[in-house]
Amino acid sequence: MDDHPVPPPQRPGHPEHPRPYQYVRTPLVEPDWRRLPGWRDVTEAQWRDAQWQRAHCVKNARQLRSVVGELLTPEFYRQLDDDQAEFATMPMLLPPQMLNTMAAQAPTGDPRAFTEAFLADPVRRYMLPVHADRHPHWPSHPKAERDSLHEAEMWVVEGLTHRYPTKVLAELVSTCPQYCGHCTRMDLVGTSTPQVSKARLVLRPAHRQEQMLDYLKRTPTVRDVVVSGGDLANVPWPQLESFLLRLLELESVRDIRLASKAVVGLPQHWLQPQVLDGVHRVAKLAARRAVNLAVHTHANHVRSVTPLVAEAARALLDAGVRDVRNQGVLMRRVNDTPGDLLDLCFALQGEANILPYYFYLCDMIPNAEHWRTSVHQAQQLQEAIMGYLPGYATPRLVCDVPRLGKRWVHQAVAYDRERGVSYWTDDDGRHLYYDPVDTLPEAGRHWWARRTDHPTPTEGAR
Repeated sequence: MDDHPVPPPQRPGHPEHPRPYQYVRTPLVEPDWRRLPGWRDVTEAQWRDAQWQRAHCVKNARQLRSVVGELLTPEFYRQLDDDQAEFATMPMLLPPQMLNTMAAQAPTGDPRAFTEAFLADPVRRYMLPVHADRHPHWPSHPKAERDSLHEAEMWVVEGLTHRYPTKVLAELVSTCPQYCGHCTRMDLVGTSTPQVSKARLVLRPAHRQEQMLDYLKRTPTVRDVVVSGGDLANVPWPQLESFLLRLLELESVRDIRLASKAVVGLPQHWLQPQVLDGVHRVAKLAARRAVNLAVHTHANHVRSVTPLVAEAARALLDAGVRDVRNQGVLMRRVNDTPGDLLDLCFALQGEANILPYYFYLCDMIPNAEHWRTSVHQAQQLQEAIMGYLPGYATPRLVCDVPRLGKRWVHQAVAYDRERGVSYWTDDDGRHLYYDPVDTLPEAGRHWWARRTDHPTPTEGAR
């Protein structure tokens, strides 16, 4: 008999090998907007009204002060103005719905304590950046580009990107009901900022859509159409419905995905009866023609997932769409821990009827280094979240490699961790993606500093 038997392996979750994350069902909460001075008299009917939400979006520090008042210190407002003047690649446009999810539990009797909580809030960090958020030495990666995915080079007609063999992206509009600083289409979407003079869609919407439909008629190899922008919530519904009904006339189209961040940022839009009636008409025709109709949205932190978001997602499903799915962005100090990601995914999947789908590495646009994570960290996060959610609801962490496309983070064929260069291949050869410089070891930071006009960095990863 063996005197030293090998013990059986311990399963994750076994008392001797505990999981680092423990699931506890947590109900969604709609923060009380009346805690903020400027909204003390806002009724529930007003709050649920999409037009009220749009009319009361925050577009600058002055408007933010009219809502939050002296709860935020003068230094915060100065930092906000400085960021808009020096770094912002997107204009400020913040619906009340999103602003209300920030620092919901912060004390309102102490401006310093409230400001501290507001600065630390993960939703604030990506929706309302301030000057101090940006990296002091590396605000942009040396390889950052305005159109970092080169989508405009792939336009077959204005606004129609044919990047993958069987899929296209149709950009119907270049505006959104809210603007995110990490936007991958910062070169086109939104109004210009002091840093970025935006590109423009020049055709009239009807002419642009006609050209898109004509291309799809002539290209039957395309079966999957992502209808986006900007954000579909900014397309007048009759115009959008007309485009979708004509799209459904094409026998070659088998999947239609409607991309709208507003399911999370402005759920009131998708709760409007006239919009839901229109969705039902489109979904009914899609079902009759066996076309998969889904809605894709964008939530990056559990705090942004509220009962109103769940109500909008449920209403869309009841109207007949096949799925509501989430495509988030992996960002530092927002959702870059296993707990952050799993909290968000369980809120989406378990409480809000939204399927976790993708988390993208933040693209290499200008002034985004403080948000971006390394490929190595994304690989670790992908491994860490496996086994908690159902397989179909376990999101994939993907890298959108310039000139190549989406790749699961473990598909890199080679990886220079010191210099932060990952290598990805296809039939056309090798493609490169770059980690944030400040996440690299000292030798890697020095290597990049010698090849740019940056001073030699001495700080470690932030």
